Amino acid sequence: MQGKKVAEYITQWLKNYAVNSNVKGFIIGISGGIDSAVTSTLCAKTGLTTFVLNMPIRQFSNEFNRSVEHINWLKTNFTNVCAETIELTPAFEVLEKTFNSQTSAHFLSMANTRARLRMLTLYAYAGANNLLVAGTGNKVEDFGVGFFTKYGDGGVDISPIADLYKTQVYEIGKQLGIIENILSAKPTDGLFADGRTDEDQIGASYPELEWAMEYVLSDKKTELTLRQKAVLEIYLQRHNANRHKMEAIPVCKIPKELMNF
Repeated sequence: MQGKKVAEYITQWLKNYAVNSNVKGFIIGISGGIDSAVTSTLCAKTGLTTFVLNMPIRQFSNEFNRSVEHINWLKTNFTNVCAETIELTPAFEVLEKTFNSQTSAHFLSMANTRARLRMLTLYAYAGANNLLVAGTGNKVEDFGVGFFTKYGDGGVDISPIADLYKTQVYEIGKQLGIIENILSAKPTDGLFADGRTDEDQIGASYPELEWAMEYVLSDKKTELTLRQKAVLEIYLQRHNANRHKMEAIPVCKIPKELMNF
């Protein structure tokens, strides 16, 4: 991959889209991970307003500190970047107290609620500042295993890196000079109190998932090792279970004979 040229292409695509949409720029949630770091940097390179939000919810200090470090790096390198930290833990705790006990105790539901609370915040700020919400999902997450929260981090206006595999996002991150703490950090969605990584949750690494996605899409099928078979099973299970996230919302089409037109 020609990383430098790909970064330039995405930057120009972002700028053209924003200008044609008659908006001032972009807003991005910063997580302390590589995807949001690369996305925010590409947005900043457009020269348009780039608003970055750090939105901790009971966040681990290492994740929060990486976010702060990246935001400071952005502000040092780009004069068009503005930033704000919004402590969302109190708002999240109000929801916990408002929901019934069964819902508040449901681990995955509350993890997804964190992501949806951040989405709500991004869109509130986007609307108030005439900005587009830039998504941070990569190809294998958005179209392979569906590793995102529906109407959470999946709720965006544009997806600048969604045609790049995670390994390619890292490659562009190195080209852009993203800080080493982010380049070397293990990927995590930061939604779970036990600090589990993405690989802990999924059971396979991103390079393995990328291999599986390419294998499924390829016409050439070769003999697989035991590990490859296991990874392929993980990929297909995730892909099928999360298909509802990756396809258009089903619409019930009413037969014409039942309509009074």
